Amino acid sequence: MHAKPILFSGMSEHSSESTALDESHPAAEEVQSDSEEGAMAQESPKNSAAEIPVTSNGQLEDSHEHSFNRDLKHSLPVGLGLSETKITSHGFDSTKEGVVEAGPFPGGRAQQKSGPVVLADEVKNPAMEKLELVRKWSLNTYKCTRQIISEKLGRGSRTVDLELEAQIDILRDNKKKYENILRLAQTLSTQLFQMVHTQRQLGDAFADLSLKSLELHEEFGYNAETQKLLAKNGETLLGAINFFIASVNTLVNKTIEDTLLTVKQYESARIEYDAYRTDLEELNLGPRDANTLPKIEQSQQLFQVHKEKYDKMRNDVSIKLKFLEENKVKVLHNQLVLFHNAIAAYFAGNQKQLEQTLKQFHIKLKTPGADAPSWLEEQ
Repeated sequence: MHAKPILFSGMSEHSSESTALDESHPAAEEVQSDSEEGAMAQESPKNSAAEIPVTSNGQLEDSHEHSFNRDLKHSLPVGLGLSETKITSHGFDSTKEGVVEAGPFPGGRAQQKSGPVVLADEVKNPAMEKLELVRKWSLNTYKCTRQIISEKLGRGSRTVDLELEAQIDILRDNKKKYENILRLAQTLSTQLFQMVHTQRQLGDAFADLSLKSLELHEEFGYNAETQKLLAKNGETLLGAINFFIASVNTLVNKTIEDTLLTVKQYESARIEYDAYRTDLEELNLGPRDANTLPKIEQSQQLFQVHKEKYDKMRNDVSIKLKFLEENKVKVLHNQLVLFHNAIAAYFAGNQKQLEQTLKQFHIKLKTPGADAPSWLEEQ
């Protein structure tokens, strides 16, 4: 219990004694009293607010109520306005000196209360939007993972398009075989390049010996011409093989790969469709009440969205497979004819037929050393 000093004005004995003392004090004591009152006025608001005149029955005098609240306004924290408080005083025998309660102060001006700022509906929070997207993505991932595990364990059902699945399996198998052909053709190109390089060096060596050996001038001479001719034909064949490799590489690693990417998107859409279809079937098998009906309706909407996505992706895959088959037949027909004619002409020694094959397919050979600067440009 904390008691504060209270000045009583209703007891006569104390009043008469104080009057007698005041008349006997000299003028010097009055000056000292004035100085003490000035010092007490500079004390904290808590001391000035504590000395509250009351009546004989312990009630707060009405004349000093406004001045007390004015002093209290300065002593309260900045965040608590005086217009939001009122003072309740209790009797002299009460255990409480005073209670500060929240509420409008009589006669005061209404002030706007501070509080949390509520965003309007049209104001969008990017963080909340991202959080909602993450939540939907997590839920979708969970459903798809559960569907995949169920299919692996043989417990879940999956939607199968037999005709489309067969075409996809054939495409993947053909891609592996085309990749093997591409790898072997690249090996042949590398080995043929090494052979042509060796034949060219051998022809230069024979030509040098032909000039320095008078006795074997002719023998070295026609061997040099033969090796140079073989090197020239090898370069022509190398150009045809490299063109074949470039065309097959474009078909395998770009055209077919693009179609397989669409196939992967189709398979993802199929898993999502089956996952939401399973959820809808489970809800339909359960009870129908006020709690389950909204869930069934929401599940029906999500199922319809993923069904439309699945149908669209299935249609896209069917169209791409059709165009891929047409493009593959056209490209491989031309490349296989080129490869056969070039190999046959080279090993038959038919140089004219080999050159005609390259002209037929508009293949331009790259002259060795054409990109190198001449000796005049180097000077």
